[in-house]
Amino acid sequence: MTQIRANVRHLMDWKAAVIAGLIAGAVFLLVLLIAYPLATGGTSWTIFRFIGAMVLGESVLPPPTTFDGGVVVTAVFIHFTLSILYTLVLAFIVHRWGILISILGGALFGLALYLINFFTFTMFFAWFYPARAWPFSLVHILFGAVAGGIYELLEKDVYVVEPG
Repeated sequence: MTQIRANVRHLMDWKAAVIAGLIAGAVFLLVLLIAYPLATGGTSWTIFRFIGAMVLGESVLPPPTTFDGGVVVTAVFIHFTLSILYTLVLAFIVHRWGILISILGGALFGLALYLINFFTFTMFFAWFYPARAWPFSLVHILFGAVAGGIYELLEKDVYVVEPG
């Protein structure tokens, strides 16, 4: 009798990761748009101006922080692009585990994103410095948990058998 050895690999579901990134990004943005004015007394448009300034430059930051279509479109594009990219990385990390690990791992990933974004990228985008506060860390933790959980719920398990 001969034994056949094979390695089985669990593949990441790219479509599920993109959809999870869009959903988690929408939840993140919705929470920020509601919580930012409540916490600061400012307007929700400030969030769009902060994000849009990453590409458009600091000229979009000064008051008034009112609606500007170009800034909003740019900010939404940047935000959802980053949400998808971050969720692709998260999905690569957690795709072999179950939903509980994906949610908890996603929450830790969200905390890591907060630390990286607000303690390194503020060197390049100084206007984010005032956002280095615990409420923003909670929103990032929520993003990661939602991204991980939604990814795991949407993921279609695909395995590849490789000769070993």
